[in-house]
Amino acid sequence: MKVFKFGGASVKDAPSVRNVLNIISKYNSQPLVVVVSAMGKTTNKFEALVNAHFQKQPTEAILEDLRSCHGEIVKELFGDDAQPVLEEIDNTLVEVEWALDDPDGLDRHFQYDQIVSIGEMLSTKIISAYLKHQGLENEWVDARDLIRTDNNYQDAKIEWDTTKEMTNRRISEALEKSNVVITQGFIGGTSENFTTTLGREGSDFTAAILAYCLGAEDVTIWKDVPGVLNADPKFFKDTVLIPEMSYFDAMELAYFGTSVIHPKTIKPLQNANIPLYVRSFVNHDAAGTVVSNRSDLKIVPSFIVKPNQVLVSITPKDYSFVTETHFTNIYTVLSAIRMKANCAQNSAVNFSFSTDNNPEKLKELERRLQDEYYLAFVEGAELVTIRYYDEKTIALTTQGKNVLLDHRTPTSAQLVVK
Repeated sequence: MKVFKFGGASVKDAPSVRNVLNIISKYNSQPLVVVVSAMGKTTNKFEALVNAHFQKQPTEAILEDLRSCHGEIVKELFGDDAQPVLEEIDNTLVEVEWALDDPDGLDRHFQYDQIVSIGEMLSTKIISAYLKHQGLENEWVDARDLIRTDNNYQDAKIEWDTTKEMTNRRISEALEKSNVVITQGFIGGTSENFTTTLGREGSDFTAAILAYCLGAEDVTIWKDVPGVLNADPKFFKDTVLIPEMSYFDAMELAYFGTSVIHPKTIKPLQNANIPLYVRSFVNHDAAGTVVSNRSDLKIVPSFIVKPNQVLVSITPKDYSFVTETHFTNIYTVLSAIRMKANCAQNSAVNFSFSTDNNPEKLKELERRLQDEYYLAFVEGAELVTIRYYDEKTIALTTQGKNVLLDHRTPTSAQLVVK
């Protein structure tokens, strides 16, 4: 059994969906579980819908845009046979209307998950119907019947034993009917049958969860890049493909922010020794990158850039030393407001970290800490992580820039620059 994952870019329009059919057709002679994300920028639109709802702004135009975008794709794919699928889109979007009609006062994280998750439901229903329309039989399975989570909405934790039992039972039933199973990434469900999400860009993690539970042969993530590159071409010239890498290096790169692999993806695969392939959905036959348990691989310096960072500096108002008590206070607040310290460093009387520029969270951080601490903010920064750095790569990264924070370990350097 293989597990495939197709992200939003690989199902963004009708030609992309046809491409998915071509890829699956090459591998459907054996059991295949296909995990699919929402189409294109659909998740962003659903997030805009949630924001408008909680800000008491009109939502009708956003909802109509979602209906129209998916409808146009369906019309192009199905032609004269589009009407049943269009009706399915309308029926699915009714769930969003119900959520928007729920009484005021419901938790925003809860509402987010009930609404934004509909993107994956739409994409998988369209793709499953299109595969059947083209003669490729498949079974559509609701991921909420596979993945059991707690109720930590927007970042739900997996209940592994229950998930393994549910996944094996439901996938086995589906594979009795067809070799191809279509399901959703990013989402799960609680024991109370509420929808949860696994964190932004969590579809990779879904593929790893299902592969681990099913004992899959391997996982393939189909991307718009040839594999894992040593840097993002948007920020660096002369990038190179990394043909093979270890689980450990992949976890490190994902943790530091590479956009190719979701941070949580690797560990379940490592635990079960399941190889991960990152391959191009443009050039199907290219080998891409394989992530495995090999530890004898050639080291290639890798660069990860996180733009739009804010450097936060925190100093106790009594100018006491920064101690474990201060760390506890600060990290308790960071956890409570779901703010991540992407890179942190402390001196005797100061604690500094870079974080994504989220004005609402930064205001809340200041509100909660201002009684005991002075806070200073430097906006417009970027965080550059270099895996397997040397002085040449450090010089390349910092040329013409002001280094605000420099944190190094024997294998990784993190630089906040402006």
